[in-house]
Amino acid sequence: MALKSTVFKAEVAVADIDHGYYADHALTLARHPSETDERMMVRLVALALNAHELQDRCSGDGTLAFGAGLSDPDEPDVWLRDFTGRTRLWMEVGQPEERPIAKACGKADAVRLYAYGHAAEVWWRGIEGKLARLAGLEVWRLPTAAVQQLGALAQRSMRLQATLQEGVLMLGDGTRSVDIEPVRWK
Repeated sequence: MALKSTVFKAEVAVADIDHGYYADHALTLARHPSETDERMMVRLVALALNAHELQDRCSGDGTLAFGAGLSDPDEPDVWLRDFTGRTRLWMEVGQPEERPIAKACGKADAVRLYAYGHAAEVWWRGIEGKLARLAGLEVWRLPTAAVQQLGALAQRSMRLQATLQEGVLMLGDGTRSVDIEPVRWK
């Protein structure tokens, strides 16, 4: 019998000072049995970093949500769709292969990839040349130490504050806080 995903609920108050975006998001995250708390929280970080795109790309008339992630490799980890159903922004986390990234670039207006983990630099050196030709792709590196701290914020029911200022995301639950400063690789 297959293991089922664990459902997490998150209320995230986003204060994106850099982009002038302020909103509360009620989110449901399904954590695949093979997914770690860290990876699940990186998906949440990707959503918080890009929440302003709901206003910027869709003038507030769109949907920002989690995809099936590990359950369906043909879906993004996070996506933004406008009211017509067009995928405006496709977000992936981790260290995917070139082929799924290229497919995503063909399905969405823009793709953002958030790499993390100890082997991210090695992965990037191996794939950088292959991804250089993909238009609309951004690749970001999340610091390993910050990602490791994210796992401690994971709870089945979460109330989080996400503040983005001067390129640094401060994600906290009122007692703990993690500062994440993404570095753009592409």
